Amino acid sequence: MKLIFDKSVKGRRGTRFDLTGVPKATHYLEEKYLRAGDAELPELGESDVVRHFTALSRMNFGVDTNFYPLGSCTMKYNPKMTEVIAGMPDFANLHPLLPQLRSGGALTQGGLQVLYDMDKMLSEICGMHAFTMQPMAGSHGELTGIMIIAAYHRKQGNSHKDTILIPDSAHGTNPASAAIAGYKVKSIPSDENGVMDLDLLKAAINDKVAGLMLTCPNTLGLFNPHVKEICDLIHSVDGLTYYDGANLNAIVGRVRPGDIGFDVMHVNLHKSFATPHGGGGPGSGPVGVCEKLEPFLPIAVVAKDEDGAYRLRYNRPDSIGYIAPFYGNFGIILRAYAYILRLGAKGLRRVSGNAVLNANYIKERLKDFYELPYPQVCKHECVFSGAGQNEYGVHAMDIAKALIDRGFHPPTMYFPLIVKEALMIEPTETESKEVIDEFIEAMIEIANEVKANPQAVLDTPKTTPVSRLDDTLAARQPNIASLK
Repeated sequence: MKLIFDKSVKGRRGTRFDLTGVPKATHYLEEKYLRAGDAELPELGESDVVRHFTALSRMNFGVDTNFYPLGSCTMKYNPKMTEVIAGMPDFANLHPLLPQLRSGGALTQGGLQVLYDMDKMLSEICGMHAFTMQPMAGSHGELTGIMIIAAYHRKQGNSHKDTILIPDSAHGTNPASAAIAGYKVKSIPSDENGVMDLDLLKAAINDKVAGLMLTCPNTLGLFNPHVKEICDLIHSVDGLTYYDGANLNAIVGRVRPGDIGFDVMHVNLHKSFATPHGGGGPGSGPVGVCEKLEPFLPIAVVAKDEDGAYRLRYNRPDSIGYIAPFYGNFGIILRAYAYILRLGAKGLRRVSGNAVLNANYIKERLKDFYELPYPQVCKHECVFSGAGQNEYGVHAMDIAKALIDRGFHPPTMYFPLIVKEALMIEPTETESKEVIDEFIEAMIEIANEVKANPQAVLDTPKTTPVSRLDDTLAARQPNIASLK
């Protein structure tokens, strides 16, 4: 496809403006800053521009048109009902600097109520005492949670606590967040069942441990049966337990992290509550805490007065302070708010049930075609290995590219790192059996083709505007203009 500059025809216009009588704006800028010639922009008619960008949009891979089996990143379908609500003028036109209280015209009372109610709903769903809506992404929520842990230990005088324990199957942002917050990181290996080795954890626990970060279910889609004991062990040395809520959609409505001993957690609204995800944002990673950590939440906190008015509270001496502009990514919070209200408690329970059912269905259908390192019942996602295809010269990346030719986005590959040639598949609860069956058949077809004609797999993709690239060279020396 040609670049829009290649389609340019000198002198062609989509619109024309009559500049008769418009004075030259030299009094705004010094002459040396004015452009000597016309801007080098493509010159096209309106229909050419519309067709160009419409054609580009058709090249995008989106959840509205295709199935995303990404594990750990969960590209979930976004209900259009929530999009309509987020676009309502009374919400979309709000500005955080408008007056808060009724005496000022009550211009933001509705927005503040959404933040207040969302705090209460997430606290109930997760078994936490209070939530902040401010973090702008899951990773931002992680950092916020670890900063709260650090603030707690400073308050307690625990200056000797300098280590955060993290399993080797954790999301990469876990050790990064702990390190940014100033902690040393100690990785705990997994056992033969794919969960954090309990004996190795016990050996690592000492008075220097400030806390533990745990994803449960983990990135293999496995729920750690020792999770309550793990929390108790960390608490025995006055450590705090952090729940990485990236996989909350596997247990929502069934298990509350706060009830099994977690002190602080973040929630990815795009993973558990169907808000947009991808393309660099928008994101939202609210953080919840137990009662003793509530004083350390970021400012400002939305409170409800006795007269029913909502206001922002700033007088919080133990707060970690500001961690985001204003009060979070409001449009995303609003979408999740509408989603939770629409589903209710029974609906959220069905979410986790369907997510687990779909993942286990895929696991059982594909286990005879791809290696399954951990064959036990999984939760929301299953992780296969493409190592069995290596003997034919085919790797996980090749399987992913072959899927593209069959109309599917590739699953998450090469993660978690403890599985060789990992293919992490998460169907979510929003996909139908028919779509999942089509994906399964495509995976089986690829597995069979690897054995019969591996070169055909190695030559994919063939249906895309740009075919097989040297991935390393494309990353290091991108040259988009040459891809015509």
